[in-house]
Amino acid sequence: MENVIDSHQHFWKVERFDYPWMSPEVDVLYRDYLPPALDPILKRCGVERTVLVQASNSVEETRWLLSLADQYPFIAGVVGWVDLTSREVDTQLEEFAAHPKFKGVRHLVESEPDDSWIIQEPVLNGLQELASHDVSYDLLVHMRHLKHVRVIAERCPELRLVIDHMAKPPVARGDTSEWAREIRKVTPYSNVSCKLSGLVTEANRTAWRTDDLKPFVDKVLEYFGPERMMFGSDWPVCLLAASYDRVLDALRSLLAELSDEDRSCIFSKNASEFYRLQAQANAA
Repeated sequence: MENVIDSHQHFWKVERFDYPWMSPEVDVLYRDYLPPALDPILKRCGVERTVLVQASNSVEETRWLLSLADQYPFIAGVVGWVDLTSREVDTQLEEFAAHPKFKGVRHLVESEPDDSWIIQEPVLNGLQELASHDVSYDLLVHMRHLKHVRVIAERCPELRLVIDHMAKPPVARGDTSEWAREIRKVTPYSNVSCKLSGLVTEANRTAWRTDDLKPFVDKVLEYFGPERMMFGSDWPVCLLAASYDRVLDALRSLLAELSDEDRSCIFSKNASEFYRLQAQANAA
């Protein structure tokens, strides 16, 4: 398959920024990951472009990610961070929007002690600011947050939203029921998409098989359809359970029976349209 776009990967420097979700005990992650490590993997796998996603709630990290995007052409877009609760959110957005590769915002919602953080009034006001700047929002949420996603979709109908990692379903347990019931409730909102990413780290990390992912992938295909799904590797987090190649191969296998057009949507077209990457490519 040609022209694959990876809608979700990370770079980080462990001593430079604060990563509340990372621990020194997890050796495979607690080290620097930078573009020279990923570039040959992308070439080997036939992945042309990526969307680089924040991993620290920090404007300084976002500036650094944008500087990496300046240096490495394969980074087609950056999903950074702004302080959605701050009166400075508009100023921060103005700064980042001046960069042609700034495409979206994410907050580490899963690290917030209050599950309802995402629907607090200042946050909703900040999300509406994103919509006014035509900037998308990545929802780093778990199943327990999905009821709040419906509130956001209703309050911010002009905001392009994407659920990261399918809201982290219980792949290791193999039980789709509760997760499927909750994620299905967000599908009527046409401004919500879903990333086909992060599944291998929710599976049995040392013994997962492609078939373990199938019931969950089948559900999002049924609910969102190929027109609202996009492939993401979640590299290097995926290394907890699988290499980049194995993640991509597993998803290609699970989607093999789709039409060429539907696979093209999931592996390229949808990410390009959602993150407005085509405008960037045209300007290059």
